[in-house]
Amino acid sequence: MSFEIAHIALVGVAYIATLFFVAFATSKGWLPSRWVRHPLVYVLSLGVSLSAWTFYGIVDLAWQYGYGVLAYYLGTGAMFLFAPVALEPLARLAQRYQLYSPADLLVFRYHSRQAGTLATLFMLLALLPLIALQIQAVSETLALLSQDSVAALALPDSGVSSKNLIAFFYCVLLAVFTSMYGATRERGEGLASAMALESLVKLVALTAVGGYAIYDVFGGFSGLDQWLLENPDMQQLLYTPIKQGSSHTLLLVFIATAVAMPHIFYLSIAERPSGQALRAASWGFPLFLLLMALPIFPIMWAGFALDVAGPVQYFSLAVPRASGSALLTTLAFIGGLSAATGALVMITLALATMVMNHWLLPGTRWHPEDNMYRQLVWLRRVLIAALFIAGFAFYLLLNNRLSLSDLALLAFIGSLQFLPGIFAVIHWPRGNRRGFIGGLLAGILLWGCCLLIPSIFGITGITLPGTALQIPLGMSIWTQITTLSLGVNILLFVGLSLVTHTSNLEQYAADLCSDDTIAQALRLGLDVESAADFQLRLAESLGTATAHKEVKNALAELNLPNDERRPYALRQLRNKLESNLSGLLGRVLAVQIIDRHFPFKNSDQPANKDIHLIETRLGRYKHQLTGLAAELNNLRLYHRQMLEELPMAACSLGRDGEILLWNYAMQDLTGISASEVIGSKLEYLAEPWRDLLGEFALSTDASRFKQQVSLNGNSHWLNLHKARQKRSRSDRSRSERGDAQMLLLEDITETQVLEQELIHSERLASVGRLAAGVAHEVGNPVTGIACLAQNLQYDCDNPEVQDTADQILSQTQRISRIVHSLVNFSHSGNQDSERAPVDLYACVQEAVNLLSLQRDKTEVQFDNQVPEYLIAPGDNQRLIQVFINLLSNARDASPDGGQILIEGYQSGSSTCISVTDSGPGISAKNRERILEPFFTTKEPGEGTGLGLAMVYSIVEEHGGQLELVSPANPKTGRGAKFIVQLPIAD
Repeated sequence: MSFEIAHIALVGVAYIATLFFVAFATSKGWLPSRWVRHPLVYVLSLGVSLSAWTFYGIVDLAWQYGYGVLAYYLGTGAMFLFAPVALEPLARLAQRYQLYSPADLLVFRYHSRQAGTLATLFMLLALLPLIALQIQAVSETLALLSQDSVAALALPDSGVSSKNLIAFFYCVLLAVFTSMYGATRERGEGLASAMALESLVKLVALTAVGGYAIYDVFGGFSGLDQWLLENPDMQQLLYTPIKQGSSHTLLLVFIATAVAMPHIFYLSIAERPSGQALRAASWGFPLFLLLMALPIFPIMWAGFALDVAGPVQYFSLAVPRASGSALLTTLAFIGGLSAATGALVMITLALATMVMNHWLLPGTRWHPEDNMYRQLVWLRRVLIAALFIAGFAFYLLLNNRLSLSDLALLAFIGSLQFLPGIFAVIHWPRGNRRGFIGGLLAGILLWGCCLLIPSIFGITGITLPGTALQIPLGMSIWTQITTLSLGVNILLFVGLSLVTHTSNLEQYAADLCSDDTIAQALRLGLDVESAADFQLRLAESLGTATAHKEVKNALAELNLPNDERRPYALRQLRNKLESNLSGLLGRVLAVQIIDRHFPFKNSDQPANKDIHLIETRLGRYKHQLTGLAAELNNLRLYHRQMLEELPMAACSLGRDGEILLWNYAMQDLTGISASEVIGSKLEYLAEPWRDLLGEFALSTDASRFKQQVSLNGNSHWLNLHKARQKRSRSDRSRSERGDAQMLLLEDITETQVLEQELIHSERLASVGRLAAGVAHEVGNPVTGIACLAQNLQYDCDNPEVQDTADQILSQTQRISRIVHSLVNFSHSGNQDSERAPVDLYACVQEAVNLLSLQRDKTEVQFDNQVPEYLIAPGDNQRLIQVFINLLSNARDASPDGGQILIEGYQSGSSTCISVTDSGPGISAKNRERILEPFFTTKEPGEGTGLGLAMVYSIVEEHGGQLELVSPANPKTGRGAKFIVQLPIAD
């Protein structure tokens, strides 16, 4: 059965367009997020490792090695079956530092630009056979389906065969699609979705062909068993190669595919969506491999049973073609096309990124006005096209001399040489760049000289000069060459690593790659002061627009403000920028840019341990700790929680002054959350904490007592204590850094208030004792004055003298009442004096008259506007004392010529008298203390602070209230108004 070339080509173009449309729709968010991020999509995307070779060539490998072909599925599946040990550490490392290729990983681990350059070169050589394999599979299967019409495509007299022309058109088409979408930066989820669809299509296609082979060719499993009994050579074919030991080498070759090949590394490790997805892949991907392996042998047996003409490697297409079913044949072709397309897209994208990051960009200079993102896209597009051209040229060079199986083995053996270096990234910190480069060079040299070059030029062996001894070369001895090249690679890697020196930076990188990264949680000082400095410095290398965007994206990913200044946050920003630039420009250039613009200062001195970072990592890995490590972590959590819950405010400082602990009590006291200050320094705090804690931390005092601070307008008193972690002698000899400190703040405000109240009570008791003595000592002279005034009143008939005598008697009575009131106030403040209706207008007027006698005081005008009918029950003399104190204070507060307004009115069940002055008013900080005994705002010697306290006490005795309004005039902001509220008379 033959198809028209135009029809089958149209089907292929439509499928490729569908594949890229799925990727484009995913990147645009047209597909539901729960579909795109489902672990099943990740598992299926890993199926890109099963290229056209596993759809076609795997049947040929099964014919050659029998059950040994299962080594491919076992080796690849084993890496994912043990993903928590084999892949999870690599995935965490790759995502933390945005390492998108094995070359990036090797540069990071061995801290060597040469490692990335050589890895890129050798990976390109290793994957050229795999690229040629996909092109050869598509061109030959398309030619096989269109035998009758494809011959017309050949150009006469040009030497260009029809299959080569098909391969060229396929490469051009795929290069256009790949460069249009795949060259952009935001392509991760889109590619994963497209590769998941590709894996699903080839699984369905291969399963359908296998089902046809079992049920239509053999009539079911019983018919297959009968055919195998009739053909014992087919059963013998399955077991004989295993006895020769080649299957062990196959297993070793295929183990490396999951981590060494860049396209599989990108999807399985660098673009892993979550830890849960990798755990799902640990069983899901081996299951997918099992389903892909099940149809292999039935298809092979069906091809022999049908006596299909043509190579065994294309039985997956020849068997359905022999059935005469156009639908099944088209489905098989699309399955193979899908496998080849997915592999080609991912291989060219991964290699283009590696070439750009490790060959081209390290020597590129960007100008401030350049649009770096657009230039990177076009550069990647050019590289993608160049790689397709290189792959097509290699395909022409081979001229179909090698089978798909041979091409696959060539690529896998070349990639196998990277396995020792990648294995040492996590599991062998002693490995260094000299050992890695030496072993890799030796392994690749043996692979190239003994396998690649002989395969390209058809060399089967060489004869030693002067002897008849011939050394075989090429794919006929691939098992021996694989063992030899890998063995020499490992021996040189281990030997050179043990005998050569490892630099400090390389050792630091090795520690970062190991699971025990806690030891490298260092706190280094940066030579930048704010996030704005990052943007200014990056503009020199990336351009202003690119630098602004990268810094903005990094701040958003870290949830940091644009004006961030905390040292710990700035270190996080530096690490995030380095990771993001690694993804954009590659590890080599990213490290160069970051180290040049943001160097660590004091690099000659030992760095401090970053306690906060250590605790963050311990919290992240706490479920993986066991034994003594878990017990120590529990002990740490216990002490940490005790410090956090401590009722006393605690603040811990590192040796360089950074804040490491800010407990809950400190948050409540200062109103500053721990997330705002952890990693910053004391000088970044707001007042009053900057000066209070900063000065105390720098001082030699172990404690400071009764430090008064103002918080929200209220006074607080604090006791400060300090505990130091002394430096060891070695630390003193190596560095000038200070001691670590723990600052404790004890809020003693309540205790201080109680002490003041006790002092006040003692003062009142002293006043009471003083008043009793005053009453006794003053009482006798006052009584004598009263007697003399009475005698003067009776002995003289002059009206003026009698009026003077009356006033003297009135004042003596007032003196007696004042002394009595002072005694009563000091006792309890409550009086049971007789109550009678009091004329409030008369009380106010008498107070005005008495104050008018003081000629040496401020001249003001008293305006008594109290209604004459206003009456309230009370003690007339004590109320006069209230108004004298209020009017006296109002007079003292008012300027010369000022006016004091006294008003009276009824409000509800109260009679109100207000006294308003024209002074500056009472400030907010003094309003709450204005009624406290002995508190005064007057100059020393001018006031005792008892006047308003006595007013308040007398008003309370009368069952009333005293209210303060300041400022009295909101428009001018001046004046104070005291309102005396007394109960209305019955």
